[in-house]
This record gives sequence, structure tokens and C-alpha cells, in this order.
Amino acid sequence: MEQEKQSGLRRSLSPMSVWAIAFGCIIGWGSFINPGKKFLPNSGVAGTTIAMILGALVMIVIAMSYAYMVPKYPKAGGEFTFTRARFGKIPAFICGWFLVAAYLTNVPMNSTAIGLIIDGIFGPVLKWGFHYTIAGFEVWLGEIIVAGAILIIFGILNIIGVKKAGYVQTVLATLLIVCVFTLFIAALCSPYAKIENMAPWWGFDKSAAVAAGTYDEIFANQSWISAILATFAIAPWAFVGFDAIPQAAEEFKFSYKKVIFIMIIAIVFGCFVYCSNNAITAAALENWPELIVDAEGTPWLLLSAAEKMLGVWGKILVGVGVSCAVLSGIMGFYLASSRLMYSMAKDGYLPAAFGKVDERFGTPKNAIVFCIIVSLTGPILGREALGWFVDMSAIGASIGFLFTSLAAFATLKECKDAKRGLSVFTILGAVFSAVFIILQLVPIPGLDGVHFSWQSYLMLGVWIVLGAAFYFKQRNKLDVQMLE
Repeated sequence: MEQEKQSGLRRSLSPMSVWAIAFGCIIGWGSFINPGKKFLPNSGVAGTTIAMILGALVMIVIAMSYAYMVPKYPKAGGEFTFTRARFGKIPAFICGWFLVAAYLTNVPMNSTAIGLIIDGIFGPVLKWGFHYTIAGFEVWLGEIIVAGAILIIFGILNIIGVKKAGYVQTVLATLLIVCVFTLFIAALCSPYAKIENMAPWWGFDKSAAVAAGTYDEIFANQSWISAILATFAIAPWAFVGFDAIPQAAEEFKFSYKKVIFIMIIAIVFGCFVYCSNNAITAAALENWPELIVDAEGTPWLLLSAAEKMLGVWGKILVGVGVSCAVLSGIMGFYLASSRLMYSMAKDGYLPAAFGKVDERFGTPKNAIVFCIIVSLTGPILGREALGWFVDMSAIGASIGFLFTSLAAFATLKECKDAKRGLSVFTILGAVFSAVFIILQLVPIPGLDGVHFSWQSYLMLGVWIVLGAAFYFKQRNKLDVQMLE
């Protein structure tokens, strides 16, 4: 109780709410649009399924380190708190700074999907008023207003209490999994969904097919290893969100022993959604390779597949599911971002205003308001420009995974407790995290679309420079004492 009084955060989150936060962060718009954009062309059904299962297993290995560290340091901040305790202020700042990018960029990115969802379901009803183009993406006033209103509403929900936000998040996450499971059952029963439609199983050479203007069997001769790695490399992006659980550790009203179980369930459910959406799309559309090649933009193939199987009810089902995914992502990343900023501010890494808790609602109001303001730039900048920033989400998550695994290993070594068997998991977690970072930053032949674009490298450089400048500005305010 003493710790709760000091922090001001209220213990209001149930296990179900925490699962909903993690699952809602893991599954967003990408799980519904990427079958046509990345998964099927890069990896096919077989490559994507294997890559996602392997990615989920790796995330579970990494989650073991999180589950071990949360009871040791049950404070808001998650990876940042662990790193601060074990390695000091500079590594902690590096970890925290990149995690801010990982969490905060996901909120405005999710908001840009709102217009795309409405456009796909109801047509261009929001394409009115002033409009302009950024990086080839057309931005309309109608979409800005609607997305901005949703960002403000969900931000306010986070401010008025984590318990209320947890209830809303639980409803959204439950509806999401119900919609995806219903689509899965429909595919099993539909005469349109056929196994033979899933070929080419390992994807195809999209660049060559687009350049030639046609899909042909010659473009399907893709290495199964390359197909798996192309999707496996983005596992940190695909599963970022389970690590949001420790960010709210001070607000749990249940035993910390349940953390690993909640994490595993969230990861498994996330893996199911990715694999199911991808397989349903290919099974129901016999000409999906041609649809990808002929599309002028990013084809929303899952929507077409659902409509083919269930008619208008299929579109409604996908519409509800993807809306829940986007809204739960906004809600979850608001919470993760604000708690991380709150923790960093408490230790002097960010302005003290972010570390203040609202006396009435018991939430870090200033941090949430800042997140709302930053997120409102998303609908204005447009989806393509934001994509350059969001590429840093996977890097930020991987850095968080790496520091947490190393911190858990260091803690195990120092404590010499009965859980030394966990050392294997911590070492594997660190190795996998380093591999993810290499795959994302280093161009590897045959893995096009995995590593950063030049714009993303530029944004990464800018973020590093800003971080260095901010650190030197704040370093005199940092508490040099190690966390107890």
C-alpha cells in the first residue's frame, strides 16, 4: 500500500483487462490489410503460418524474462525500469527512448486506418472538404475530423480511469476475437474456400510480377527459407503489445504470478488472428496473386474474401473486427506510452510534469494529454509518411526485448535463486532480439521489404540525434542512484 500511495496510480486492472490491453496492442489494422500487402506475396500461406508460429514461440521465450522481472520490479515503465535497475541511467535512457517510439507511433498510425476502414465498408463518405497529398497518400478533411475525434474520445477514456478503460478494452478485444473466429468457421464451411486456392504456398516475386504486369508461375519459385524469414523478421512488430503488460504493473489488482499466463494467451491469440486472416484470404480468392499484381494501391483482400463467402454480412464482420482492432490498439498504446513516460519522468529522464498523477482519476493525465496531442498529427500527416516512423516500432520493441532479456540474466546471476533454469530463456531471448535488430537494419538479399527504407533510416537517425540532445539536456536532473 505504501508504494501505491507514493506513485498515486490505482490498482484497478483485472487479469482480463490486462489480457485485453496486450491482445489489443498486438492486433491492429495490419493483421487485416497485410495479407494482400506483405504476407501472401512475401511468404504465402505456408511461409506466413510457419513464420508466425516461430515468432510466437520466440515471443513466449522472451516473455519468460518479462514474467521473471515484473515481480522483482513491480513498477510502471516495464523494460525501462528493468534496465534502469540493472544497467544504470544511459542504457535505461536508450531503452526508454526507443520504446517511446515503439509505442507512441502506433497510436497515430492506427488512427489513419479509420478512414480506410470506412472507405472500404461504406465507400468514400469521408472524402470531403479540404484535401492534399503527402508521399502519395491523399488526406481529406472529413477523415481528419473523424479520426481526431476518436483519438480525443479514447484519450479521455484513459484519463478518467484505468478501470473504465480496461472495461472498454475488454469489450473491444472480445468482439475482435469473436469476429475472427466466426470468419474462420465460415471459411471451413464455405464452398468458396478451397485448399488449392492457397498456391503459391511460399509467395511469389512481387516486384518482378508488378514490373511484368502479370502473375505467372515463374514468379512463384521463391525459396521457402526466404519466404519464412521475410515474415519472421517482422515478428517484433507483429507481436509488439504483450510487453505493454509490465508498463501497467503498478495498477494490477492480482498476483504477479499470472503475468506469464496472460502474456502467453495474448501471444497465442495474436498468432491465431494473423494466421487465420491470411489463410482465409488465400483460400477464398482463387486469383489472389493477380489481384495483388493488378491493384493500384494496397488491396484489402480479406474484405473481398469475407464478402465472397458471406455477402454483406462478411463485410460487416470484417468491419466490426478491424474497427475493434484499431480502437483497442489506440487504447492500449495510449496506456503503454503514458505509463512509460510517467516512469521516465519520475526518474528525471523526462520533464517532471509527465510524472504527475491526477488526484481525482489516479492516472498520469499530463502524459496522456501529450500522447493525444502527438497522435492528432497522424491524421494530418497521412498513412504513408507515418509509415517511415512506424518502422522504428519494430526496432524499439526489439531493443526493449534485448534489454529485458539481459536484465533478467543479470538478475538471475546476482540473486542465485532457484530459477536459474530461466537463464537459458534469457540468453535465447537476447540472441533472438539481436537477430531481429540485424534483420531490420541490414539489407539482406532475398528479404526485400524487411529492412528499413531510406526514409526510415533517416527518421531513425533523426530520432537518435534528438535522443542524444534530450539526454544531455536532462542529464543533470537524473537521479544517479540505482533503483531499489
